[in-house]
Amino acid sequence: METGDLVLLISPKGKRYMYKFDPEGEIHTNDGKILMADVGEAGFGRQAKTHLGRPYLVLKPTLHDLIKGVKRQTQIMYPKEIGYLLLKLGIGPGCTVIESGTGSGGLTTALAWYVGDTGRVITYERREDFYKLAGKNLRRVGLDHRVTQVNKNIEDGFDHSGADALFLDVRTPWQYIRHIPAAVNPGAMCGFLLPTTNQVSELLHALEDAGFEDLEVMEILVRHWKPVPDRLRPDDRMVAHTGFLVFARCMQPLPDEEPQADEPPVEEPVAEEPAGEEPEGEESGAAESGE
Repeated sequence: METGDLVLLISPKGKRYMYKFDPEGEIHTNDGKILMADVGEAGFGRQAKTHLGRPYLVLKPTLHDLIKGVKRQTQIMYPKEIGYLLLKLGIGPGCTVIESGTGSGGLTTALAWYVGDTGRVITYERREDFYKLAGKNLRRVGLDHRVTQVNKNIEDGFDHSGADALFLDVRTPWQYIRHIPAAVNPGAMCGFLLPTTNQVSELLHALEDAGFEDLEVMEILVRHWKPVPDRLRPDDRMVAHTGFLVFARCMQPLPDEEPQADEPPVEEPVAEEPAGEEPEGEESGAAESGE
């Protein structure tokens, strides 16, 4: 464990504390004071005791812990949506992804984690207070070097292009569909998060009109169970609807077909009828009509 490493401490009652490791520091809890030197001596995967003798688990935080620990002024995306989103958008080392609607930076943290040091997250946020808060959250977890923050409304388009994926968490995404093709590579997967069905319908109309393909609409529900072997049962509450996820691929439009030169119509030869003979069909026609 080195100075500046993030450390997760879990109390006997399950309360979580996340700090940057400082061997000279100390933490005050309801169970007593914990010296950071004792935390460093214990190491990850072990226990450190408070001055009252209460044991705390010493753990290296996961991405799930980092997202749940984000300081927020906005509602953040839940891990249940983020996990599927990362797979669906194909986020991995070396990817460049554009995000709009940074908020407090929960999803931005996950994107930065997965693109690695060879990738890039470009995130747009129109509100300055959210822009600053997300920056603090990213610096706190040491991922800010993978992120380019832009304090701008995307109504006039994006400043970047060539992204492998794009995600919009904005109130009216259909208003910005026209800007997406210039920002992403052809065939790039795009994702959207919306809370209501009427918003999803409006977005679907816009995506279809703009030629997007491979559309998907879904929601993810999670139900936890009480981890007690002798009385295993579901929790009384579950994390149900938190939003609709919409995915679509931004396709490159087909080139216009070249107009073909007009050709003169071909006249079919007309056979001449022998003189003095009645045209065929008159008698049969009269018979069918009963005349």
